[in-house]
Amino acid sequence: MAHKIIKSLLLLLVLLNLVSNCAHAAPQVPCFFIFGDSLADNGNNNNLVTAAKANYRPYGIDFPDGTTGRFTNGRTTVDMIGELLGFNQFIPPFATARGRDILVGVNYASGAAGIRDESGRQLGDRISLNEQLLNHAATINRLIQLLGTGKEATNYLNKCLFYVSLGSNDYLNNYFMPSYYTTSRIYTQDQYAKILIDQYSLQIRLLYLLGARKVALPGLGSIGSIPYSFSTLCRNNVSCVTNINNAVQPFNARLVSLVDELNRELTDARFIYLNTSGMSAGDPSMLGFRVIDTGCCPARSDGQCIQDSTPCQNRNEYVFWDAIHPTEAVNRFTASRSYNASLPSDAYPTDISHLVN
Repeated sequence: MAHKIIKSLLLLLVLLNLVSNCAHAAPQVPCFFIFGDSLADNGNNNNLVTAAKANYRPYGIDFPDGTTGRFTNGRTTVDMIGELLGFNQFIPPFATARGRDILVGVNYASGAAGIRDESGRQLGDRISLNEQLLNHAATINRLIQLLGTGKEATNYLNKCLFYVSLGSNDYLNNYFMPSYYTTSRIYTQDQYAKILIDQYSLQIRLLYLLGARKVALPGLGSIGSIPYSFSTLCRNNVSCVTNINNAVQPFNARLVSLVDELNRELTDARFIYLNTSGMSAGDPSMLGFRVIDTGCCPARSDGQCIQDSTPCQNRNEYVFWDAIHPTEAVNRFTASRSYNASLPSDAYPTDISHLVN
């Protein structure tokens, strides 16, 4: 009897091992499509006429392929989410994706891009969310050619994860730049949040019409607390920092409501909200971060690294890489909690791991 039990347990262990190996053999979704700004850009801005590009050292100092156009020292949050999903390669940027590369997905993100077309224009060229959606339509045409029919392409897209993260530039490079933009004189903070979410809603619904059925929508972080906001936009004025942080709260609240609305109306799809500002709340030192008010690399007046400057050595102790963007260490933390929520408040109504399964 004991021999049979041991034999059964061994068989069970073998089966569990096979299941585990199968789980790692293929990604949890066939493809991963990314829409966003500099937090997710992996090279789409490299050949644009813009100050918002990161294709020079010390950007990418800790990335396996070196400098690629990522606005951090190593991997971005979406790079790491891709790894957690089981992809053994980085999702290619739209600018260079060719042939069958697009079968794993495409990254359309562009530094300085916004929900509104004009956001970020003072920095130069950028690919707004509307343009990113046009690029996705072009990708779908290429998928149809690869897969044979429109129906096959649609069925394929229905299984993929879509990650859409914009809005920061609609504040940092629009609303809070009154010398370049009129929005802060026309709209109150609540009115502006409503206008942004109304437009965002139309854009996300268009993405649904283009085949998206599993959609993750991160909220905005505490953008008033980044070194660039504190030193440049606010001139070290603490009440100004509070004002910027307060301004994005109506946007996040309306985004949660939008997720509820989309889930209620588009019943064959699932939408989730990722609470990025909530994830970053609390004492950073508890996570090993010691430097929270300055970037690791010497920064230009626009917040990006000075070309060929020497960054800090203890990068895992810094929250910020330059004066705007987080370090790889912070991106790892955000990706982990977005994929598998540590707290119920991290994601609503569920996290990415449950969304894709």
